Amino acid sequence: MRVVILTGDELRHRYFRAQLASDPRIDVAASICEGNEKSLAAVTDANPDASLVERRHVAARSQGEVDFFGRQNQDSAPIVRVPKGAINDVEIVEQIKALNCDLLVCYGSSLIRSDLLTHFQGRFLNVHLGLSPYYRGSGCNVWPMVNQELHMVGATFMHIDEGIDTGQIIHQIRAEVFLGDGPHAICNRLIGAMTEVYADLIARFEALKTEDQPNAEGRLYRQAEWNEAAALKLYQNFRNGMVEDHLDRPDDRHFSPIVMNRGLPSA
Repeated sequence: MRVVILTGDELRHRYFRAQLASDPRIDVAASICEGNEKSLAAVTDANPDASLVERRHVAARSQGEVDFFGRQNQDSAPIVRVPKGAINDVEIVEQIKALNCDLLVCYGSSLIRSDLLTHFQGRFLNVHLGLSPYYRGSGCNVWPMVNQELHMVGATFMHIDEGIDTGQIIHQIRAEVFLGDGPHAICNRLIGAMTEVYADLIARFEALKTEDQPNAEGRLYRQAEWNEAAALKLYQNFRNGMVEDHLDRPDDRHFSPIVMNRGLPSA
């Protein structure tokens, strides 16, 4: 399967594209990588009013990515680096089309506003780090932890559309949680699992089924909502035994349902 990857350029994105490029089932024609100008780290660093806990959270997040992904990010496919938001520029769009790929594979790029949506309709995949439709937007695996809903940490694979994490859902996974975990361990482990599942979805694309969609409403989170109060609540929840409470639940029958694609062997 010949693909073009649309992604960011932080360590987790480098890990993702390197893993896909090393998979013998996938031919990565190129990776279009947007810059980190609007990342949480950049926004926090530029904000003179950012609190100490917000800065410490970003530092821990960055170090967590180094610990998980720092040695596994060697690209073997061509890379095109562009400024944040340039993924929708006409010249970039035409460059992507000219690569004649079977699928566009998106993880962490800007919201797509171009005619890539129509040109690759049905062949444009996206992953949202969060469980749609329950959590959409930015930071959607941190907000469930703030809200003491560890069971709502996960990833959603979808056919991309013009909305914010509103495309038709193909498959979803929940995060694995272990005793002693903090927020960054949970999220980085999930990114590793997400990458493996994404590769399987690409390789088995023709076998994937159309699944019933969750009949639920959720909330759209914006990056600007992240603040000192949210950061303090996040770490307080972990200190107060949120992981232990989650692990003590006997089963997941009371959890909100997620989509499991019958075209995957594990589903």
